Amino acid sequence: MTFTRAIVRPPGPSFDQAISTAKLGRPDFALALSQHADYCDALRRCGLDVITLEADPLHPDGTFVEDTAVVTERCAVITNMASPSRQGEQAAVADVLARFRPIERIAAPGTLDGGDVMRVGEHIYVGVSGRTNDDGARQLADILARHGYTASTVPVTGCLHLKTGVTCVGDNRLIATGEFADRPELAAFDIIHAPPGESAAANCVLINGRLLTPAGCEAARRLLAPLGCEIIEVDISEFQKMDGGLTCLSLRF
Repeated sequence: MTFTRAIVRPPGPSFDQAISTAKLGRPDFALALSQHADYCDALRRCGLDVITLEADPLHPDGTFVEDTAVVTERCAVITNMASPSRQGEQAAVADVLARFRPIERIAAPGTLDGGDVMRVGEHIYVGVSGRTNDDGARQLADILARHGYTASTVPVTGCLHLKTGVTCVGDNRLIATGEFADRPELAAFDIIHAPPGESAAANCVLINGRLLTPAGCEAARRLLAPLGCEIIEVDISEFQKMDGGLTCLSLRF
C-alpha cells in the first residue's frame, strides 16, 4: 500500500493524565510537543500530506489517533475503544476520514483499538487484548471480508496492543519482542528479534520505502539496515512514558 496522507493530533494540556502502565515518570509537555512536531516532519519526509487535528484537552489519550480507526484503500472502520475515558476521540477522526473513505463502525459490545490491528498485504491480524475483545475482532473481520480482505486473530497477553510487540517491516518480515517472537499464528514470517533492552524497536512504521524507528535502539537499527530501507529515527520518549509508540501517533492511508 502506498500512503499519501496521515492524520495526527498533538497532545493536549491534559496529556500527563493519559492511561499508562509504563512507570517511566510523567511526560514533559513542552518536549512532547517538540517530539510530535519532529514526528510530523518525519511523516512528511516519507511523502505524506499531514492532516493535523486540534489538540483535545478533554481526552488525554487523544494524541494516539491510530486507536480510533482502521483505514484501508476501500473503507475506514471507526473503532469502539474499551476505555471509557477514550470514548469521543473518534468523532473528529471520522469527520476527516469520511472525506476519503466509506465509513464502517464497530458496535458495542465489541471493542477494538487500532493498535491491535496489523496489516500484511491483504491480510489483517487482529490482536485480542485487554482493549480488543473477541466480538470487536469478529466485527472487524466481517467488515473487512465485505471489502475483499481476510483476517485472523492473535492473542495478546503480555503487552498493551498487538503492535506494541510486533510490526511488519516489509515483504514477509516482522520485528517482534516478547510473546510475539514465537507465536504460532506468526510462524510463517521471517521474524527479526528486537534486541535485549530495545523492546520499543518492535514498534516501527514502514511508509513508502522508509522505516521510522524509535531513537535509542542502535542494535535494532543494525539488524534492520539490511532491509535496504532508509531508516529515520524519531525520539518519542515522552509518548513512551504514556504507553505510546511510533504507530500510535498517526493514521496513515
